Order: sequence, then C-alpha cells, then structure tokens
Amino acid sequence: MNSLRICAERALDGSYPMNRPLARLHELGQSVWLDYIDRSLIISGTLRRLIAEDKITGVTSNPSIFHKAVVQGHDYDEEIVGQARLGKDRSQIYEALVIDDLRRAADLLRGVYDATDGVDGFVSLEVDPRLADDAETTVDQARRLFRALNRPNAMIKVPATPAGLKAITRLTFEGVNVNATLLFGIPRYREVADAFVRGLEQRVEAGRDVARIASVASLFLSRIDLLVDPMLEQIAARDAASASLAHRLSGQTAVACARGAWRAYLELFDSTRFLRLGARPQRLLWASTSAKRPSDRPLKYVEPLIGPGTVNTLPPDTLEAYRQRGEPMVRLPNDAGASARVLEDLERMGISLERVSERLEREGIRKFAEAYDDLIATIGQRAEQATSRTP
Repeated sequence: MNSLRICAERALDGSYPMNRPLARLHELGQSVWLDYIDRSLIISGTLRRLIAEDKITGVTSNPSIFHKAVVQGHDYDEEIVGQARLGKDRSQIYEALVIDDLRRAADLLRGVYDATDGVDGFVSLEVDPRLADDAETTVDQARRLFRALNRPNAMIKVPATPAGLKAITRLTFEGVNVNATLLFGIPRYREVADAFVRGLEQRVEAGRDVARIASVASLFLSRIDLLVDPMLEQIAARDAASASLAHRLSGQTAVACARGAWRAYLELFDSTRFLRLGARPQRLLWASTSAKRPSDRPLKYVEPLIGPGTVNTLPPDTLEAYRQRGEPMVRLPNDAGASARVLEDLERMGISLERVSERLEREGIRKFAEAYDDLIATIGQRAEQATSRTP
C-alpha cells in the first residue's frame, strides 16, 4: 500500500516521470487495472488520484487481497462490529465489507466506464473459491453478488474450472459481466472464450441484447514459470544433452503462453461465428504479473505483453516499478514464431503444459480457499471479541 501512496504523492508534487509510462500504456490501447484494494485506498483519495494521473482504469480483487486488507490492518474493525451487532454471520459480514469497497471503487471508475462506452472502468469481485467445482451454486452466488453490487461496471470473478465454464456460459446469457479467473494455459483459455461466446449466442437466440456485455479472461503468469523452471533444472541436471536448451527455456514459459493465448484471441474473436453476434470481445487480462524471484526483472511480465485491447493487472510494487522504469511500446504482435517454438520445445522435453495448467489451477483454488477461510475466521474472531466486551 505504501507504493500506492508514493505514486499518488509524486503525481501531486510534480515528480511523475516526464514520459508518463503508465498513461502511455493507456494511449497504446492497453488498460492498466490495479490488482489491490482496501478501505484506506478509497478514503484517502489515492485511488481517485491514480485514476486521474496514472490512467488506472480498473480494480481487481480476490480473497488473498482482502485477506491482507482485513487481517493486516484495522480499518474494518468498526464495521465488523457494527455488522455483527445487526446479527450478521461471518460470511455476511465479509460480503458487506467487500461490496461496500467495490461499490465505492466502481463509483470512482464510473467516469472511465462512461467515457469508454462501457469498454473499461470495471471492478471485480470473486465468488467463494470453495465453489470452484459447483457450477449451479457458483451461478447462484455470482448472480446475487452482481445484483448486490448494483453497478454496471462490476464484474464477477469465476474460476475457469470445468464447472466454472458452465457457469460462465450461464452468467453471460443472463447478462452478468464475468472475469474468468485462474487461467494457466492456452487450451483452457480457448474453452473459456468458447464458453463466453456460447453464452452470447444463447442470449441472441433468446432475442436479448449483447452489445454491452463485458468480460475478461485472466491468465496468471508468474506462477507458470515458478512451476516449470524447477522442472527444467531437473532435466538439465540429469541430461547433459538437454541442459543447454533447458537453461535457455528457463523463465520463458509464461510469456510464451500469453503470446499463444493472444494469437488464439485474435483467431477466435475475428471469426464469423463471433462477429455476427455484434458483441464485444472478451479481453485477455494478464494476471499475477509481479516478479516472484529476486533474479527476475521487475517488469518481466509487463513489458513483453503490451498490446491493444488487453488488460494488465498490476499490484502496487509492480505499478510503481513501471511508473518509474517502464518503456511503453506495443510488442504483442511480434515474435509469434519464437514463442510457439518455446512451447513446442517444452513438450518435446517431456513437460506437459496441460498437466502444468491443471496443477496450477488446483493449487490456485486451494490458496484462495485457504485465504478465504482464514479471512472469515478472523472476521468472526474480531466480531466476537468486540461484542463480548459490550456491556
């Protein structure tokens, strides 16, 4: 959070870099969404300034983000107590907190939404990650949360599991803006895009408008390299003949997957099947873009993936790094052949990207579910402590 305050303060005192790299990304057609939210971000005016000065055009959230906001601070304590005294249980208190935050953020971004005719300016709220394998309950909760947010620039995040694919189609048909999350591979991305288009097709067949339905598909990047690179190290250690190629491929998988997804995006949303619908494409969103290892370049998952129509979600530290050292330039259409060869080489070396994707999906759901459970427990503890002290 300190990084965000630094960003906003520098914007006000005139120390913003003259080339304004974040604003330049906006000019190049890539949206930058902040991968963070808490109550102080809104109340302090920091988010408002980031929207105005850095052209931040969206906000994403997930259970881990709210876990940090609630567990590591006390901005929410008073409201937790107030909600508990109204008789709400822990899950209801959690929803009240996050819906309040995201409504306020959506209102701050409403100007962006209106200025872009509903293309940008969104906030995202995730369904309970424990529902990842339950399509019907996911749809029910997503529908309810979308109505509770009651903002046209709201999106509901749905994990892109097999059950989630069914939910995406149904929710799109119903007119709910969906952020398909926890994507880790190109095949699943294709399935997500197909699920979205099927929802649109069903809506058109029912005689309903599709022109303003918005959706994004969130491909998580850094986690891919974190899993694949140790596999490459093992191959290099046991097979001298493959060592050179293994070392060369290290750190390349995630960006290659993203570029492959970009090629699939162009193919899918320039097809006759989609164009005849008169709808907006489901934009690709780059998630998990912070560098996870000290040896990684801070902007490893930002600079190579600049392209029109895409979204990059930046956590606070990565946002500040790009603000200071970013070199905006459209790069996505380039290097398609080299990226495809990286993926082919990985498969030839025995690394199944499909199994990598499946494993990361399960791990991602588990991590979000653990964060959610811990957050709910913390809310319950604080509510009980406060109410027990009440005379």
